[in-house]
Amino acid sequence: MLDFKLFTQLHENLWQIPENSFPGMRVPARIYASSAMLVDILKERAVEQLINMTTLPGILRYALAMPDIHQGYGFPIGGVAAFSADDGIISPGGVGYDINCGVRLLTSDFRYTDIRDKIETLVNHMHFAVPSGVGSSGNIILNSRELDSVLDTGVNWARAHGMADAEDLLFTEEQGCYQAAAAKFVSAAAKKRGADQLGTLGAGNHFVEIQEVVEVYAEKIAAAFGIFPGQVTVMIHTGSRGLGHQVCTDYVKLMLKNQQEYGIYLADRQLACAPFNSKAGQEYFQAMAAAANFAWCNRQVITHNIRQVWAKVFGASSQRLKLVYDVAHNIAKLEKYQRKQVIVHRKGATRAFGPKERELPKEYQATGQPVFIPGSMGTNSYVLAGTKTAMQDTFGSTCHGAGRAMSRMQSKKIGNYKDLHKQLADYGVIVRCDSVRGLLEEAPKAYKDVDNVVEVVSKENIAVKVAKLKPVAVIKG
Repeated sequence: MLDFKLFTQLHENLWQIPENSFPGMRVPARIYASSAMLVDILKERAVEQLINMTTLPGILRYALAMPDIHQGYGFPIGGVAAFSADDGIISPGGVGYDINCGVRLLTSDFRYTDIRDKIETLVNHMHFAVPSGVGSSGNIILNSRELDSVLDTGVNWARAHGMADAEDLLFTEEQGCYQAAAAKFVSAAAKKRGADQLGTLGAGNHFVEIQEVVEVYAEKIAAAFGIFPGQVTVMIHTGSRGLGHQVCTDYVKLMLKNQQEYGIYLADRQLACAPFNSKAGQEYFQAMAAAANFAWCNRQVITHNIRQVWAKVFGASSQRLKLVYDVAHNIAKLEKYQRKQVIVHRKGATRAFGPKERELPKEYQATGQPVFIPGSMGTNSYVLAGTKTAMQDTFGSTCHGAGRAMSRMQSKKIGNYKDLHKQLADYGVIVRCDSVRGLLEEAPKAYKDVDNVVEVVSKENIAVKVAKLKPVAVIKG
């Protein structure tokens, strides 16, 4: 275990390991966390993984970890790093297996008190409409031409098939289509895994959640986001399913095989990478972008299906669920900082662009980008907004969730299904999950305290608290 004394405290919730602390470090390693959180973080390998990130060629300024940091593959979950697009690298382990696992928030015109008696009916219909679980299949089976269209055009495919409108594209990161995408660099094995998974939730920490807005902290920003106290919202959290997992698997193998030719020393084989401008680097970048498009389209199809349920339960004339925003994590983005093109890896981290950034729609130019930080199924989630501080200090990034406090295996060993179900019922949460094991893996105690995590990013001003959302019904994979 690393020593607490290695760290220099820069702010109340910002810590740094100097670049001369370990051989091979090119830049410092920074962690956003309270002192109490840091003690727990040091108990696992996540900080070692953060230090390993600093050894990669072309890394700029520092390697960053958000307060939801925990051990991952290659990069820790919660890791952020920017590499020079000219002489830096791209790493599948710096993006992750669930490419563009992301979160979107839908708002309604209803208050929870108005529809409380219909929540159970609503969640039952939603559970049927959104297939979930490992290897789950949807009712859309894509042929090779249609699948390539999804990979190349993202949410545009859903719009062409009547499942999205112009506003849905406008309020999705990259407008739902990562232009770098090229389906031809996605393997046949990956395409086979994704062909029947559009519109499905998957397993793990993915969910669809009906929520109530229980507190508003920043009224003007909340109003710009269309959020008000007592409101019913729907949050969707899922990604690129088996297709994205296979893309990562394919390119980790390829880069490990060719690692010697790149002349890059790896502190950990899981950091397999290639120069960004190399053939393998560019092919992975375009395949990763295609998987990201699949994920955006997946969340859009789920949105369409939920909107249909909404109309069925409340009547066709009921106000349609409005998309606030869709934000990605587990992605590498080509962005510009201090006039330099960089490839920013966000592994379990969310983009948090501040006001006046040209990538944002005009509706959010004054507020900064909406950011969503979900808790676990028995705890609050938060809406925040990106800041100028994030643009200066974190490559426009913040955390993506509460972060695991224990492994899925640990959670299953110490968990009890009946106790968990009672705990959630006592909290007022209706749960629909087809797997006892899956539910135990995602128990609230398996995660860090999301309130503490959000407090860190708020105090460090890399995201502004806007609203708190309480779960009232949850569909888990």
